[in-house]
Amino acid sequence: MRTNWSGALPARFRRPRVLIVGCGDVGLRVAALWRGRPLTVRAMTSQAQRVPQLRAAGVTPLVGDLDVPATLARLAGLATRVLHLAPPRSDGVGRDVWCDTRSRALALALARHGAPQALVYASTSGVYGDCAGAKVPETRPAAPATARAWRRLDAERRWRWFGRATGARVTLLRIPGIYAPDRPGGPVERLRRGTPVLRGENDVYTNHIHADDLARACVAALWRGLPQRVVHVCDDTEWRMGDYFDWVADLHGLPRPPRVARADAQRQLPPMLLSFMSESRRLDNTRLKRELRLRLRYPDVRAGWTRAG
Repeated sequence: MRTNWSGALPARFRRPRVLIVGCGDVGLRVAALWRGRPLTVRAMTSQAQRVPQLRAAGVTPLVGDLDVPATLARLAGLATRVLHLAPPRSDGVGRDVWCDTRSRALALALARHGAPQALVYASTSGVYGDCAGAKVPETRPAAPATARAWRRLDAERRWRWFGRATGARVTLLRIPGIYAPDRPGGPVERLRRGTPVLRGENDVYTNHIHADDLARACVAALWRGLPQRVVHVCDDTEWRMGDYFDWVADLHGLPRPPRVARADAQRQLPPMLLSFMSESRRLDNTRLKRELRLRLRYPDVRAGWTRAG
């Protein structure tokens, strides 16, 4: 590679090279934070039709598929920092029901020709299972109750191993429900469908994070995360699910959702939604504030729904 007169690498090779894997809504919010910064930002997508959207966001697109490992060869040595936002497959066969084959393929590709300095993996608070409404620190043992959560835990373990084996600084972000008024889907859509929530005596605590604060947490973790560290990315809200949906309904002038007993919910609701209504916990976000030094722009859901960015 050609150097300049001083013998140093050209500036374009000295600047941090960031790769976003799974550049959906949150990934695009991250990319927006980096506009105008001295970074080389690339994003991998499996959908060729998304290439113009990524380019418009100021990101260099790469077409690759985590389910087709042969398409990942070009990732080796490409980035100094990696933000892994891609979820595991939604299904699996045999042992793969419990394993994140996508993280496995990505780890193998990144390990070739030198691993990145830092990697951030977006996991889920669902790895804890039901905590009966307890306050949960990152040191609480995981106890997944669904195959979906087991795949996330498998990915976490794989990335911890990756960090120990390669020296990469790996940060695991355990993320609850992501929301934003401009985010597709979400509680408003569910309210319009009339999806019920649980009665007060059966209701569960839920946790939340505004999509913009999540994007800021991802950036902070890439530069400030401690090695092999788990961090909860959540706001300060401690609401039960039904109270949250009631508040959003009132804010938007929509009917409050019907309240049903747990036995009725088990008959009426699909398994995935029912799994969210079967787990109650309150995440501690001390590490987010102290270690990543993130000051939440939206410290609770009231601010997130009513205050403009």
